[in-house]
Amino acid sequence: MTETKDYFFCGVGGSGMLPLAIIVKAQGHIVAGSDRALDQGRMSAKFDYLRMLGVRLFPQDGSGLKRSSQTLVASAAVEDNVPDVVAANKAGASRMSRAELLAKIFNEAPSPIGVAGTSGKSTTTAMIGWILHAAGQEPSIMNGAVMKNFIREDALFASALIGEGPAFVSEIDESDGSISMFNPKIAVLNNISLDHKSMDELRALFSGFVERADLAVFNLDNVETRGLAQDYEGAKVTYSLEDHIADLVAEYVTPRPFGVSFAVAARDGARAEVNLRMPGRHNVSNALAAIAAAGACGVALDEAANALADFDGVKRRLEYVGDAGGVTVIDDFAHNPDKIAASLDTLHEFAGRLLVLFQPHGYGPLKKMKDEFIATFSDHLGTEDVLFIPPPAYFGGTVDRSVTNADIAEGVAARRGNAEAPGSREDCAERLLSVARGGDRIVIMGARDDTLSAFAGDLLTKLQR
Repeated sequence: MTETKDYFFCGVGGSGMLPLAIIVKAQGHIVAGSDRALDQGRMSAKFDYLRMLGVRLFPQDGSGLKRSSQTLVASAAVEDNVPDVVAANKAGASRMSRAELLAKIFNEAPSPIGVAGTSGKSTTTAMIGWILHAAGQEPSIMNGAVMKNFIREDALFASALIGEGPAFVSEIDESDGSISMFNPKIAVLNNISLDHKSMDELRALFSGFVERADLAVFNLDNVETRGLAQDYEGAKVTYSLEDHIADLVAEYVTPRPFGVSFAVAARDGARAEVNLRMPGRHNVSNALAAIAAAGACGVALDEAANALADFDGVKRRLEYVGDAGGVTVIDDFAHNPDKIAASLDTLHEFAGRLLVLFQPHGYGPLKKMKDEFIATFSDHLGTEDVLFIPPPAYFGGTVDRSVTNADIAEGVAARRGNAEAPGSREDCAERLLSVARGGDRIVIMGARDDTLSAFAGDLLTKLQR
């Protein structure tokens, strides 16, 4: 019998912490936690859900850490002067990073399936999990986004699924280098582009990830992953929207406002029609990756295609919020240049001006990708579109603020116009509402801030008034 352990999650409501806490609790361990959002009275439904699962919650003042038997689970970015860390040190409690704990669980699973890449991880992870679930394989899933297919009245924040089968499907983050701790049997690599690290660092991390796998799934439409696939000597499956040298190819891609259909042609001659309930060529690519991974688990092509027809997607991925007065509100997780470009290109497949609010996901990424953000918005916004950039998400701690939202807005305005940096997110909302007209689509973009969805909902309410 596995020894019961005592875990305390600092930031337990975070998109990566919450599903991990759920999985650890389901394994029979003691789980408690704290969160700044809880202290601030934000996102109460999320914390009510954790309490319902038996997770004890504390203020983030160190009061929940009293025993040396406890293990503090905290992001590597959590500083030593945070009260929970101070209390853990005083009590003699050990400390693990979120990635270390997830890697331990992942590596111990009979059939770990890791989904990596700069973009598309959450959607692809959910797609693989849903296909395996529909096929009766009872997978466990660890995701950074809420998977709509698994939402129930008693599981409103379904970013994790606990199954009895051998497969453990998880998205694997490269931002802190922790991807090097994961040993997948099946490694899915969607794409590689500039985000948190230099390209040389990313190439090394992702190359090591696939080298540790029994089978790797590669996207041939991305220059970087194509290069890795060409040099890879292990078992592999490739996919593409364009190149028929791939093992799986998408044909006859037909976009719809909130969906897309296509045919999958396999190298062995098998074919299937897929009708997705989420839009964009990037989601066609995600679906091919999921079909490839599911195929490696024994799911036939037509069975995987049928499952995807019932896939409802994940929260905050070009998610339709509602419309009022002819104005549509959309909530989107896009936060790096590749994701932003994919979302804008998808939206531009259909008529209507875009009013984009992009909240950068931190001052660090803003500084690292300043030029890329300016280039992406300049190249992918339409001539009538308007961009609004509030200050970046900030949750405390020391940070270099030498690059601001105004720098991005000024750079975009200099190249193509129609970019503003109001003083706050609330100021952006006032500007959005003042300029919106029938036929417009308001798009709320950004990551690492759960309140963005509530913000999108509030905008819709104000439009309805």
